[in-house]
Amino acid sequence: MSTENSSDNAEKIRDVIRYIKRFKNATVVIYIDDRLIDSPLFSSHISDIALMHEAGLNVLIVPGAKMRIDEVLQTANISWTYKNGLRITSDEAVPLIKMAAFDVSNKIMTSLSGHGITALIGNWVRSRSKGVIEGIDYGNCGEIEKISVDAVKTVLSDGFIPIFPCIGWSVNGKPYNISSVKLACEAAIALGAEKLFFLTYDSVLNAENFEIHNELPLTPENNIPALNLEELDLFIKANEKKDLPELALLACAKDACRRGVSRVHILNGSVDGAMPCEIFSGLGSGTMIYKNDYGGIRSMQIDDIPRVLGVMRPFIERGILLPRTEVELNEHRDEFIVYELDGGIRACAALIRYPSNENEIAAVAVDETYSHMGIGPKMVSYLVDKSRAQKADSVFILTTQTSDWFEKLGFAPDSVEMLPDERRAKWSPERGSKVYRLML
Repeated sequence: MSTENSSDNAEKIRDVIRYIKRFKNATVVIYIDDRLIDSPLFSSHISDIALMHEAGLNVLIVPGAKMRIDEVLQTANISWTYKNGLRITSDEAVPLIKMAAFDVSNKIMTSLSGHGITALIGNWVRSRSKGVIEGIDYGNCGEIEKISVDAVKTVLSDGFIPIFPCIGWSVNGKPYNISSVKLACEAAIALGAEKLFFLTYDSVLNAENFEIHNELPLTPENNIPALNLEELDLFIKANEKKDLPELALLACAKDACRRGVSRVHILNGSVDGAMPCEIFSGLGSGTMIYKNDYGGIRSMQIDDIPRVLGVMRPFIERGILLPRTEVELNEHRDEFIVYELDGGIRACAALIRYPSNENEIAAVAVDETYSHMGIGPKMVSYLVDKSRAQKADSVFILTTQTSDWFEKLGFAPDSVEMLPDERRAKWSPERGSKVYRLML
């Protein structure tokens, strides 16, 4: 194995260890589309849930039951209608709906037991009739009133996985059919979950099916890796006329994040390992919805230096950045900022001031695994804003291979002769770096 591959693998292992430590004892709510239960990857997803549980996460499962309910009602020749995404039925359908919901939950419970995991199905949801809204009688559809948080926490503390069927009970014991998606959202909010997963059958947020504004970072496959709440509002507005199920998930994700859930992930269940990739790495397989405080730029500390050198190393080897030593970084650490995500350093950059009232942005490097998340532009924008606050006249950069990237950020070509004297003295004709400048 090459030294480079060994270093890359070591960093991946460090990431996994970091994330296991980060999310140990965290609460994770998982909605599972019931179409996945009959898919070839169902056993793999159950195995992943078992691994997450064994890694110390508090896992709750909310299975969808639409297909099974359809099947049971069709067999009984009971019809139904849909209004605003909710199933409206007669009273005779309720026992069958309840049976179908518990059938699905039992299948998940049985599958978990095959991995030595004990799960419990409970009636932890109190609900009430949705009633009549704008002339529509929603019949046996229920609204969630309360989740028995203390009881659920007891189940979790005993080392079990709670499973929530899509049934709620009134104070008088009457069952109501409730939305599994809404239930997952409300459970995550009530329990202060760190993460809410929507493990869907085939949902992918991409440029092919959705309107996406130009500045939104995309993966190489043109998928959306992440949306903060501000970006999510713009995304929903741009696509509100489309009749796509993902929009309902996004509305729930928005509600969950605004009410305390740190992150919501929309995952494509046709991808093997979608959940562990999402929870044990900074970059997963789906789309993450997050509050604007996810990740963050801060000053570099002494303890960050080894990881900063690790982020820089691939760019130094390709000649994009100049080599720097640990001693040099320590001497100039006041000039550096880093981007930290879940306890890991994912990017770095430096801002150097000159007596001529010019600033230089240098040493911009982003961990390539995270390069499409828009971290680089955020770092540069942060340093440009800092330069404006310092009343600098302009900001310049020197580059050999990334001129197009800086031009896209608003920098224009400039000449070496326009550099401050002390910086021009360090310019090397052998390296031949080009100068780009942004007037402030």
